[in-house]
Order: sequence, then structure tokens, then C-alpha cells
Amino acid sequence: MARMDDDYDLIDAGDGARLERFGPYLVDRPAPGALAARRSPDRWAAADLRFDRRSGWTGPALAEAEAGWTIGIADLDLELRPTAAGQLGVYPEHASHLAWLTSQIRERIDAGDTVEVLHLFAATGLTTLAMAAAGASVTHVDAAKPTVTWARRNAQRNGLADSPIRWIVDDATIFAERERRRGRRYTGIVLDPPTYGHGARGASATWSLERDLPTLLDICSTLLADDGFVLLTTHTEGIGLTELLDVLDDRLGQGRPGVVDGSDVEVEAASGAMLALGAAATWDGRR
Repeated sequence: MARMDDDYDLIDAGDGARLERFGPYLVDRPAPGALAARRSPDRWAAADLRFDRRSGWTGPALAEAEAGWTIGIADLDLELRPTAAGQLGVYPEHASHLAWLTSQIRERIDAGDTVEVLHLFAATGLTTLAMAAAGASVTHVDAAKPTVTWARRNAQRNGLADSPIRWIVDDATIFAERERRRGRRYTGIVLDPPTYGHGARGASATWSLERDLPTLLDICSTLLADDGFVLLTTHTEGIGLTELLDVLDDRLGQGRPGVVDGSDVEVEAASGAMLALGAAATWDGRR
């Protein structure tokens, strides 16, 4: 379970939606994992921004918010703005995984090792920038060019533009397969795949989590150093924690020492409501 701070708060969740504070704005948007009733129904009328899958964004602060604003999460400043898909440019729940990732990186650096991380489905850079700030070299891969451009702006905003980050616009599986052919090896691999999606090459490179995740993990197993680490997060009811742990262990555990662990990703709202946001599984090859 994660509780957020900084410039983000989950105020309430329920009836298929979540009410969040992103800096100065109160935002009402869909949340399939919010199955219970709302705990603070009186708070929702004050939303500055609302998203509906049919009508898009509305709200009294929409014109102002479309120009963009900045919030702080996990010691990073991140640019936000409403997108057509109902996102704002950050997945706040990712902050709950950063302590594990940075400890993996810093312990290896303290031991004198060089740390190179492959980050697939890397979005707008929260996790990439946290890993770079911890001392890792990161290969940041996302299929959407505007998203990678957004991540690069976030790097500039945080004084990390000159950090050893490779910015790659490509389909995750296609890029990983190319790295396998090149004989590349990474200390760590971080994956946050969508349930469904399109690659950088459009409809010719569609993605289905249940269909394609095992194949991608097979490729990643050849890219991962023997004592490497993996973080895999998913956001679908189709693959729960047990299934996620099994697929990660099955694809990485063939003759490779290591420990798989994981947890459901849940955020507690200020109202006491719980918001389910998927599951996270980790692999530590040193144990």
C-alpha cells in the first residue's frame, strides 16, 4: 500500500472514479479499480478538471491547465498537462517503487559496479530520472515520440539533461530484440506495460499484455545480467499478483539464481478509500 505526498494527494475514490490533487488543481477522472462507494462525496463538486471518456476534459481550470504546470514528486519537478487519453503526464503510484529501485542502484554503485538500466514503456520520465539521479545509466524507451520529448523536458527541468540517458522512440519488444542481437546486457530492467497499445510503427505493432508479455520477458531474460534486478508493473484485472509473480519467475528463473517478490499496488486516499492500481513484481538476482 502506498500513500503519496509532495504535490500530489489522492483525496477520495469510488464509483469508478478518483479525486486527486495535482499541485493547485483538484482532478476528477476515471479509475476502474475504484469499486466501492465514495467516502467523501461532498468533495467532488469542487473539482477544477474532470475527464469523461466520451466528452473529454472539462472544468473551470481547463484553459489554464492546458498551458501546463509543474508539481514535485519524489524530489523531482514534473511538467503536467491534460492529454486526450485522460492522463496528466505522471503516474503518481510509480513513486512507491522508487525506494526499491534506487537501493538496487546505489548498493551496486557503492560496491564499485557500473549500473545500466533498460526502461521499457518509460512514459514521461519519473522513474527514469529517479534512476539517473541515483547514478544509473538509463536507456529510456517509449513508442510515442511526444512522450519521449516530454520526458526530455522533465530531464532538463531537473538538471539531468546531461545525465547518461539514451532516449529511444521505438516499440519495446522490437527494441529489446534488437538489443539481444547486439549482445547487450543490462544490470536492471524496468517494465510498465499497458494492457493494450500501439507501437511506434502504429497498428502494425500492436501490444496485448496477456499475449505479448511472456515473449518480451523471454527476450529480457537474455539481456539481464546474472545478478541483475527487474521491476515489472501492470494495471489490469486480467493479470493479478499471483499470475504476475508466476510469469516473472518462469521467464527469469530458468537456471538463474534470484528471488521474485511483489505486492498489489494500492493507494490510500485521505478519505480512507482504497484505490487498486494493479500489481508490481520484482526480481533480485543477488539473493
